[in-house]
Amino acid sequence: MTDIVFIKQFKVQTVIGVYEWEKAIQQTLEFDLELATDIRQAAATDDLQYTLDYSAVCTAIAELCQHPHELIETVAEKVAAMVLDKFPTKAVKVTIAKPAAVPAAASVGVSISRGSW
Repeated sequence: MTDIVFIKQFKVQTVIGVYEWEKAIQQTLEFDLELATDIRQAAATDDLQYTLDYSAVCTAIAELCQHPHELIETVAEKVAAMVLDKFPTKAVKVTIAKPAAVPAAASVGVSISRGSW
């Protein structure tokens, strides 16, 4: 059985982009994550230590984004690796949207899945 803890539209201000003008400003990235876990023990005990602390995941993502990156693909890979390494999950889906990247589009981005679903 796989349960999913999810995070939707977590917004981070960061320096992201390949163009020189992008390296001089902060832009918004929006993160959606799905984290595969087993929530039964947490549900039975009502105890946070037995589940994924989504607040801690968000804090870790924000800290990772304090450093500039050129590609959201790089950020997606780093977030997936960090989540799999630091949190009790066996798989993660990371979707990153960059809303202001293309003026004619509501958003653009990438979505990756890592781990064993």
